Amino acid sequence: MAAPPRAFPAEARRAALGAASLSAPRRGARVRAARPREENFYTHRLLMSSNMNSRSSVCPPCNCAQMALADTRIAYQPDVDKHAGVLAYELVQGSLVQWNSFMDKSIPDPPTAVLLHGILGSRKNWGSFAKRLAQEFPMWQFLLVDLRCHGDSASLKKRGPHTVASTALDVLKLVVQLRLTPRVLVGHSFGGKVALSMVEQAAKPLARPVRAWVLDATPGKVRAGGDGEDHPAELIEFLRRMPKQVSSKQEVVDALVKEQFSVDVARWVATNLRRSSPLGQQSSTSFSWTFDLNGISEMYKSYEDTNLWRIVENVPRGVHINFLKAERSLHRWALEDLQRIHTAEELAADEGGGVEMHVLEDAGHWVHADNPDGLFRILSSTFRIETTIRGMQD
Repeated sequence: MAAPPRAFPAEARRAALGAASLSAPRRGARVRAARPREENFYTHRLLMSSNMNSRSSVCPPCNCAQMALADTRIAYQPDVDKHAGVLAYELVQGSLVQWNSFMDKSIPDPPTAVLLHGILGSRKNWGSFAKRLAQEFPMWQFLLVDLRCHGDSASLKKRGPHTVASTALDVLKLVVQLRLTPRVLVGHSFGGKVALSMVEQAAKPLARPVRAWVLDATPGKVRAGGDGEDHPAELIEFLRRMPKQVSSKQEVVDALVKEQFSVDVARWVATNLRRSSPLGQQSSTSFSWTFDLNGISEMYKSYEDTNLWRIVENVPRGVHINFLKAERSLHRWALEDLQRIHTAEELAADEGGGVEMHVLEDAGHWVHADNPDGLFRILSSTFRIETTIRGMQD
């Protein structure tokens, strides 16, 4: 009898196909902005590239990176193109936001949240959810990032090491270049550990509250799924063995299904293929990956090996870390994890920080696709609190 399919959660396809990308205005200026007629938010898209021939795209945490979450008066460097660690990003702004990074640096940035995707994902995974947040909280803006080796950032060809820490440093450098001071960090899975690493690498204590959300990921050990559940490491390795160019997306789907991966996962993975031949040459049409699979393999290994319990059990003053456990994602959480988080809740309260545990009902690992309404309700409390704090400060 054939082995049971290696099935990611059945919602994987919806996570990729249902999270629509943001509306793209016509290509023109380097910073592109558009306001769709029926939605009260703005989007800015930019692929920041580096012209600097440095020995490595990952440098030790510098003063500017440490300032990213700590100081509203981040020094603006006009020659941002020469700074290493840049990424492709998209900025979704609420209708009341009238700001961009090229304004006078004396003008404070609006409250900003950074949304981080997981392994084999892209900023598009957060597209629809970010639009909804921008509509509900029009004073906020939401930075969606393609992490290194993923999406449009893969073309930047970053040097290693490809780790959770270097990925977090990339994002810190980006927010410095954009003159942003994030108040909220939201990371799904791998992105959750990236958010924790950002908190760890930023200056301590933080000058004002920062809230980090870690969605369906633990600070330490990564527990792979059992039979019938997801095995991302095996998926990555199989994709690495496939040809770099294929004749069609269906070819990839068929190959994955034949290897006993689920149809949902196969179709989700195929969304990361991009046409690599001219549209008019149908006889020679081919597709290639939008991500760097070798780099992603290294990133996932780092995800498994990285232990960030130290930041959870010694939360910096002014930091509030929220963990969200998907109700149907039991394989990712052990009793030990839950006990350590609950213990950290008590310790953090005594030290002026905060740790909190949440459970999202009726959801598997793909929380923003399985139960977007429930996730929206849980996250909304953070934006309401931060909006109230800002009003009191003003």
